[in-house]
Amino acid sequence: MSTLTLDHLSVAYASAKGAVSAVSDVSLEIGDGEVVGLVGESGCGKSTLALAIMGLLPAGAQVDGTVSFQGRDLASLSDEEHRRVRGDRVSMIFQDPLSALDPAFAIGTQVAETIRAHRDVSRSAARARAAELLAEVGIPDAQRRMGDPPHRFSGGMRQRVVIAAALANDPALLIADEPTTALDTTIQAQILDLLSGLRERHRMATLLISHNLGVVAQTCDRVGVLYAGQLVELAPVAELFARPRHPYTQTLVAAMPTADHARGSLPRLAGRVPDLADPPPGCRFAPRCPVALPECSARPVLAGPGGHRVACWQDDVSRAATEQQLEATA
Repeated sequence: MSTLTLDHLSVAYASAKGAVSAVSDVSLEIGDGEVVGLVGESGCGKSTLALAIMGLLPAGAQVDGTVSFQGRDLASLSDEEHRRVRGDRVSMIFQDPLSALDPAFAIGTQVAETIRAHRDVSRSAARARAAELLAEVGIPDAQRRMGDPPHRFSGGMRQRVVIAAALANDPALLIADEPTTALDTTIQAQILDLLSGLRERHRMATLLISHNLGVVAQTCDRVGVLYAGQLVELAPVAELFARPRHPYTQTLVAAMPTADHARGSLPRLAGRVPDLADPPPGCRFAPRCPVALPECSARPVLAGPGGHRVACWQDDVSRAATEQQLEATA
């Protein structure tokens, strides 16, 4: 059974220029205990998709399609029902732990109140559970530090507190939106190891949102690639990195730094992400695609054999051909 199912999900925002199509016709499933990564450039719709799942989109956002959690359409829930699901069965780790924590309250109080918002337990029981969670995520001397405010913790420790709050009610689905972006490389690795261990112990389905392909390669079972709001490729993580099929994915993989790249030699992709208030017809990557065809003016369907699906009119674009064109434009 799928924990999360997105079925032709689209999200648009009103603007002075017209409707901004931030997410366009995305279909995706996450199975029980599975970790699925979602990658793409800034502004491609990753965070909008996460907020749509959580029911936290701003007023006026237009949502089409369905978001189902454990077979239940979340759009059919009342605000109160959605609030009970959010933070209980579905939790989210936000990118900036400092903004996710209230500076006026001790961390123990904040984690304990997350528990009491969804569980009928005493204040003392909630605080005892909060201390257990803080110890589980690696806060040293957790019981003593329950009374400390967020500013007394480093960025990595604050992120551990946010993770503890997200786990407070044993969610079935965890959404992690760029959980390591603001951290240095060493702390980033520690947080990723922590999340991997927690996933194994709690058997949570996880949606990991990142622009960092290395993070996704290290932690995910499958990965989806978003470009300008469209899902262009979906595959098992090892297969996607070994044999990316969509030209956009190929450019992302080609631009990953490796020991083989000379300093300053990483290829770049010409052009810009399209204006989502006036996106191009068909494949939104076509204006920048180094191997585009006339057929690309019509949108291809995400399809393919096995679990490796790609939205491209060329069934299997030559990676070498794409990289050769990238080198010519670099």
